[in-house]
Amino acid sequence: MTLRIALAQLATRVGDIDHNVELVLAAWREAATAGADLVVFPELAVTGYPPEDLLLKPEFLEAARDGHERLAIEGPAGTVAVIGTIGEVGEGEAIGDGEAADPASWDVSVSARQLRNRALVLADGRLVATYDKWRLPNYGVFDEARYFIPDDDPLVVTVAGVPVGITICEDLWSMDGPVEQSVNRGAAAIVNLNASPWYRDKRASREEWVVAHARTRGVPLVYVNCVGGQDDVVFDGDSMVADATGAIIARGAQFAPDLVVVDVDVDPVEIPSATLPGHGGPRPALPDRPVVARMAPSEEVWEGLVLATGDYCRRNGFDTVIVSLSGGIDSALTAAIAADALGGHAVIGVLQPSPYSSGHSVDDALALADNLGIRTHQIDIAPGMAAVDKMLADVLSAERTEVAAGDGDVSVTEENVQSRLRGLVSMAISNATGALVLTTGNKSEYAVGYATLYGDMAGGFAPLKDVPKTLAFDLARWRNTRGPAIPDNTITKPPSAELRPDQVDQDSLPPYEVLDDIIEGYVEQDLGIAAIAERGHDPDLVREVVRMIDRAEFKRRQAAPGPKVTSKAFGKERRVPITHGWRG
Repeated sequence: MTLRIALAQLATRVGDIDHNVELVLAAWREAATAGADLVVFPELAVTGYPPEDLLLKPEFLEAARDGHERLAIEGPAGTVAVIGTIGEVGEGEAIGDGEAADPASWDVSVSARQLRNRALVLADGRLVATYDKWRLPNYGVFDEARYFIPDDDPLVVTVAGVPVGITICEDLWSMDGPVEQSVNRGAAAIVNLNASPWYRDKRASREEWVVAHARTRGVPLVYVNCVGGQDDVVFDGDSMVADATGAIIARGAQFAPDLVVVDVDVDPVEIPSATLPGHGGPRPALPDRPVVARMAPSEEVWEGLVLATGDYCRRNGFDTVIVSLSGGIDSALTAAIAADALGGHAVIGVLQPSPYSSGHSVDDALALADNLGIRTHQIDIAPGMAAVDKMLADVLSAERTEVAAGDGDVSVTEENVQSRLRGLVSMAISNATGALVLTTGNKSEYAVGYATLYGDMAGGFAPLKDVPKTLAFDLARWRNTRGPAIPDNTITKPPSAELRPDQVDQDSLPPYEVLDDIIEGYVEQDLGIAAIAERGHDPDLVREVVRMIDRAEFKRRQAAPGPKVTSKAFGKERRVPITHGWRG
């Protein structure tokens, strides 16, 4: 027998309950028009994911309840909906045999500790059943144990004669547990609601679990994910359906909203006496839809960065951004991401040369701006440098400290003054125009503190915050395959902060291929110095890089948010004390 299922891959917004309810209703109606028996929405579709401490606000919980009432009343008849939201312990539970619940009786607790991560099953104006998430993730970017309590009661509802097991996100990530229990209770198909953040290689691990469950249990599995940027994570959609053999038979778009309608074959089952009818009657034939092919690795990262940057700006009310253009790879990448996300007309490029800036850096920055169609302003910071030197002369002399290092060299103090002047200029333009400053630092720099606090770290969003330097070069080369964007000289010249004569990054840092591997081992894999050295690195170099990473934690705590790209990003999923004595 066949069950027609719609996968509603939505770009929900955290906290914007009215907007999310409208998205759900629109997709539900479209699914009904397509003749779907069942439409499945993402995890916490009503509230957006993750709502975090909004769940501590009684008014927010009441607004969610009002959203549930609207959905029950306004949802189209004939198509059953499974919708992710929040619920109170005891609220709407133990409703079986198609018995209706009065939406007006749905109470909302003022205590987040009494909340569930819930799926509502709605049909023909009724709340038919609820399922509460069994496995609550509390690692990485996830913090669900702070807000929700789990439930270990499986739910199987019968739609158009097919027993369907309901699961939510983490429930899928083990072979024993919710999926197994649902099949043991007679489920002939499984649906899984998700708010699964993207990072490199995440697609493969998700698909492994979907395929393994479908093949092991011998039932189709429907995986539905949300899409969009949310602060320091990005959701990529990439919803999918595996048949009972584990073959992927349908897939949603990646990094874009989508509605996927698919006919799923299930083994014939005895129709229980209590069943939700589904669509019924004649329904339109489905157009052929090929399974979406996987993006190339660099393209996938690029699209994730573009979506994250665009959504952060739009959802926070910024239609214009400022990028300080140095002629280097990082500022060029940041500007290109912003131009792809918002349009070149929405990017203001600010060139701020100093006496140590090379001529080609200005030329490269102007060529980039011309390629991307962004407007530029050029501001010489040399007068500001002279003014600050004069301002500091007396106090530094009194403290027996020289600004310059001697012999014509430039001290770290002077280097940082340049960077902070540039931050001051960018933020002044931001204040005057209302545009958002995008910081341009990458993960390699943030890791070892090769960035100036209140200087090049000043800004509201950091698109490259979790992009290692070696990946930055790959992204630049890939972006140029779409059309001229980043000048070749920007990609091929040695990276340099240009804060003193003839400076290159490798004066202070090991080659980026070496540095990035050490950072990956220490930050992403939590390896110790000895284990990282065994990867082929000098133990003394590893020890020095680790020392730099640890010492820079105070800077990272003050950094702008940026999207997760790797398996472990700086921020909420890596919580290392600023003050500690561990040296391993």
